[in-house]
Amino acid sequence: MDKEFTKRFLTNRGETGRFIVKSMKTGKSYYVECLDTNERTDWGDLDPVTKKMTGSYGDKYKGSVRPEESLITKENGFEKIHYLGVGESPLDYINRIDDEYFEMMNK
Repeated sequence: MDKEFTKRFLTNRGETGRFIVKSMKTGKSYYVECLDTNERTDWGDLDPVTKKMTGSYGDKYKGSVRPEESLITKENGFEKIHYLGVGESPLDYINRIDDEYFEMMNK
């Protein structure tokens, strides 16, 4: 990836949750972003009179992007795109595929 794309990818990281992991073993860079499928708990204040939720905590810094906002696409030069399930660690997954890549490099 070029520097301009990387800069755009890392802009507003607190809001988007995007980050890059660079392997010290293989030198490969892994771009990570969490996709928001809108399956999360709403946060706010419960009005004791109306029993309705007020406030919109979590809308700004939700740490994820909607699928249509994803920058990890084939059009942006990504060849291998992996999707993880809820609760799966992206860092653990990266370690596993990086170990596989390392072994392939040393055959």
